Amino acid sequence: MSENLAIVRKRLNRPLTYGEKILYSHLDDPEGQDIERGTSYLKLRPDRVACQDATAQMAILQFMSAGMPSVATPTTVHCDHLIEAQIGGDKDLDRAKSINKEVYDFLSSSCAKYNIGFWRPGSGIIHQIVLENYAFPGGLMIGTDSHTPNAGGLGMVAIGVGGADAVDVMANLPWELKAPKYIGVKLTGELSGWTAPKDIILKVAGILTVKGGTGAIVEYHGPGTNSLSCTGMATICNMGAEIGATTSLFPFNDRMYDYLNATKRQHIGDFARKYANELHEDEGCEYDQLIEINLSELEPHINGPFTPDLATPISKFKQAVIDNKWPDELKVGLIGSCTNSSYEDMSRGASIAEDAMAHGIKSKALFTVTPGSEQIRATIERDGQLKTFEDFGGIVLANACGPCIGQWDRKDVKKGEPNSILSSYNRNFTGRNDANPATHSFVTSPDLVVAMSIAGSLSFNPLTDTLKDKDGNDFKLKAPTGDGLPKNGYDPGQDTYQHPPESRDSVEVQVSPSSDRLQILQPFDAWDGKDATDLPILIKAQGKTTTDHISMAGPWLKYRGHLDNISNNMLIGAINAANGEANKVQNFKSGDWDAVPATARQYKKDGIKWVVIGDWNYGEGSSREHAALEPRHLGGLAIITRSFARIHETNLKKQGMLPLTFANPEDYDKINPDDKVDIMCTELAVGKPITMKVHPKDGQSWDCQLNQTFNEGQIEWFKNGSALNTMAKKHNS
Repeated sequence: MSENLAIVRKRLNRPLTYGEKILYSHLDDPEGQDIERGTSYLKLRPDRVACQDATAQMAILQFMSAGMPSVATPTTVHCDHLIEAQIGGDKDLDRAKSINKEVYDFLSSSCAKYNIGFWRPGSGIIHQIVLENYAFPGGLMIGTDSHTPNAGGLGMVAIGVGGADAVDVMANLPWELKAPKYIGVKLTGELSGWTAPKDIILKVAGILTVKGGTGAIVEYHGPGTNSLSCTGMATICNMGAEIGATTSLFPFNDRMYDYLNATKRQHIGDFARKYANELHEDEGCEYDQLIEINLSELEPHINGPFTPDLATPISKFKQAVIDNKWPDELKVGLIGSCTNSSYEDMSRGASIAEDAMAHGIKSKALFTVTPGSEQIRATIERDGQLKTFEDFGGIVLANACGPCIGQWDRKDVKKGEPNSILSSYNRNFTGRNDANPATHSFVTSPDLVVAMSIAGSLSFNPLTDTLKDKDGNDFKLKAPTGDGLPKNGYDPGQDTYQHPPESRDSVEVQVSPSSDRLQILQPFDAWDGKDATDLPILIKAQGKTTTDHISMAGPWLKYRGHLDNISNNMLIGAINAANGEANKVQNFKSGDWDAVPATARQYKKDGIKWVVIGDWNYGEGSSREHAALEPRHLGGLAIITRSFARIHETNLKKQGMLPLTFANPEDYDKINPDDKVDIMCTELAVGKPITMKVHPKDGQSWDCQLNQTFNEGQIEWFKNGSALNTMAKKHNS
């Protein structure tokens, strides 16, 4: 790293941010690489790749089609997404193992075949396992999950990507990232009382909004960083995904050293101390935007409902509940997840539960606990916090994502019934947790989740309000306390890791030809070299269109390895501007109204390519590349929007599609859902606009200018039909 950095320092001759140091020291060509914040595409060599089981299926299927004997970069796969929360830990895990057997067999055998580390179901959530085992200061890793930045809590640049990007790095290609801008967050003072590390990112999300971090690395610095635990810093970096940030990062400090030591990696801590002068920002470095937060004055926050950037301090929350008519009764409190399931989180939460039980009361709301890893579960079982939560009325779920990603078979309310839930998770889009669009989901610290679950009400403020004990006397909850690290060390619990075998030649990858969950990929067709004319608009999507709207999770997760089957969920959540409804579009040939995927399949059968028109920040949210694979598989050519979220735009390019944006965003309003369009594909060139000719049903045709961000290499992907086709072409030549 320091050799590369010395080359770049000489070239740039200016103080660098910590994020710049990490990225520039991982450049494929530090001497020749063009380096301009916000414009250059950096070609990078990450140190590691991590995949979760829902995205790993497609990533490995794609890697197989590149024809290589083993991954070129250390890679791990983590089974955490396919375990549905229903009745509690062990039973849910056993059910998942039997339901998902063929997927787990495929992942286990393909990991063994291609030299990939495999963390079996029950081991824990990918980001927690990475923090406990693999993250290190100054490193660069990519992960096929949008909350990969969690490892920023250990001073690592960790970036969420689509599966196709992971395939590149597994196959020894440099990974491409648009050089980010840098948002500095200067922390002063220190946290106390009810305020937790989570409140820092809840506050930052309120300032920057879901779009404010796009294209930027959020870099925390200042004296306030030294008082935060390593896992608390990880919490902050994890939820940075919700402001669209490329990643978030903390400078190396003693709290990171303590955590490395506690997780049996003292040698890495010692090594980091040797190079500590490079593991933070240079004095005088410039940030593109600077935010200052005084931790001594920061209040606890609650964000939501329906969006993670609607931030309300606890002192104003009671009034906000009344003003917005949010359901005041708290139905369920949920703590844990990859964002907040550290030993510190669990200890602080348990201290509040113990305080309540000492006064003879328990949780009024339903209460669930999701341990982030087997190591956390085993340690809090040994040290008693787990029993506290169970006595308090809690259900302990499996070491997996569970309700945070919609893997929750919720029974306490009917679909469509307005209700409120409060979690320590990271994301709360409509319907995300329980598929009920009327559920008002709020995110906060585990401390407030526990406290408000005791009251069973959103208008309870533990800083000022009292509760009634079992005898009807008023009492006030004590502020939470808890150790950042376990005094007796971590208990690793059950062994859930599968090493790749020494000899891998005889390993057979298991895919049944009759499977409805796994399907070997067929290459997409190359571009025919012509302009595309007379294309219908499959749907003009209106308003927020996240990757959840484009390729829903929940019950569809089981088809993540079968492209044709999962394509039956394509865009079924998007709102059609023509009628204000979801999953109802008109077939221009027959005039019939039908589901989006069915209409697309009919066009494909008739050999008709189609386009989608989209609104602002199209494709925000999770990094799933199925949202790009499905439109490509069903015959789409271009997605034309007011703007794109970063990962989704790249994913579309990888699959040989054209992500295009209106040069004039108002043109979105001029386009009718039943217009036909011509896309002048032959005009595709670096930095040049593309013309779209619009033909209204009745009225004058008009030219619409579209912008695109393709570079030379990405144009090859389009011409060859996909990035994978391009890779296989090189591999075979």
